[in-house]
Amino acid sequence: MQLGIENISFATSEYVLPLATLADAVGVEVGKFHIGIGQENMSVPAPDEDIVTMAATAAQPVLEGQDLSAIRTVLFATESGIDQSKAAGVYVHHLLGLDQRCRVVELKQACYSATAALQMAVALVARRPEQKVLVIASDVARYDRDSSGEPTQGAGAVAMLVSSNPAVLAIEAESGLHTADVMDFWRPNYRSTALVDGKYSVSVYMDALRAAWDDYREQGGHDLAAFDRFCYHQPFTRLAVKAHRTLAKHSGELTDEQADEQIANTLDYNRQIGNTYTASVYIGLLSLLENAEEDLSGKRVGFFSYGSGSVAELFGGVVQPGYREMLRTARHREQIQRRREIDHATYTRLHAHPDGLVGGDHEFTPETTAPFRLAAIRGHKRIYETVAQVSAPADASEVGASETVATDTAATSL
Repeated sequence: MQLGIENISFATSEYVLPLATLADAVGVEVGKFHIGIGQENMSVPAPDEDIVTMAATAAQPVLEGQDLSAIRTVLFATESGIDQSKAAGVYVHHLLGLDQRCRVVELKQACYSATAALQMAVALVARRPEQKVLVIASDVARYDRDSSGEPTQGAGAVAMLVSSNPAVLAIEAESGLHTADVMDFWRPNYRSTALVDGKYSVSVYMDALRAAWDDYREQGGHDLAAFDRFCYHQPFTRLAVKAHRTLAKHSGELTDEQADEQIANTLDYNRQIGNTYTASVYIGLLSLLENAEEDLSGKRVGFFSYGSGSVAELFGGVVQPGYREMLRTARHREQIQRRREIDHATYTRLHAHPDGLVGGDHEFTPETTAPFRLAAIRGHKRIYETVAQVSAPADASEVGASETVATDTAATSL
């Protein structure tokens, strides 16, 4: 019996900041961003967007035509949690109209937890093949202004339906694992932005990659020559390039040119969206499937998932015949292209937007054109709306000053 990803989709935010704009504002050459870290743009959420709204937007098309009663588990991976008690997935469960006979759990381990969720989902389906698991990874990557991490910010979500009918990707059983107690990246409860030791983080990322690969081989995994493509966690795309070259040298099986070719198409979407933490490696998978010109049916794809702190896993999957019928290439490209460009002053205001640590009541005027939005925070409760139609401000410079627009909504305070 094969197990794995039956369906997959992603979503990103309403706004985009070109890194050329950021480079000009902070007085650095744009090549430092475009070439040095391999990033061109970064997605920026509107005030009425968060991990819940992006998650629901990503998951909605995956559920079209599904028997929702078969989905008895929702696993929500994030490191941008909105509550220390209630799982963000419970809000999503309600917004999507899922059956109440369902378990919902939030998982956290930096950028790794979506892979933990995927592997847990596969195990649950193996036990009950008639059931399906909805796996969601959703994050907003935020760093302090004028920090080294600022140009790697981003926002996005991926939803994957895991079943015994893996129409997109069959997950293989072998995994290589590695855990080490390091302080390369972390975000204490009292901060809304992460702390990172950049050079050290790159070093321990590479250490984890080599260790996970060695464990993968010891567990009976394939040699590197058996893989046709490779997807990496991408805080920035140049790190994925460096990582695969490192693995190629460590295994002694590929040249740098061959290694670069194996990951080339996995970088396309991340270069435009920025870091999406838990969603990053699986946005890389969609980037590969939707941008590779050749038919990838039957090709083996490797995955390296890394979460600072740190936990890493390396595993493989095989692309299934007919996978292209499950893709939403035009929709995903439109998601990226439709983002409204903002200037640096607008980005600065959005970066300072009230978050969960500020407290108080907040009403959010409609800005997102996505089907779900955060309407308010009242009495420490987050109020979400399902939006039938939104007419957004025509000019992105109006961010934070837009008039309330007509919507057809169903609000929930859970």
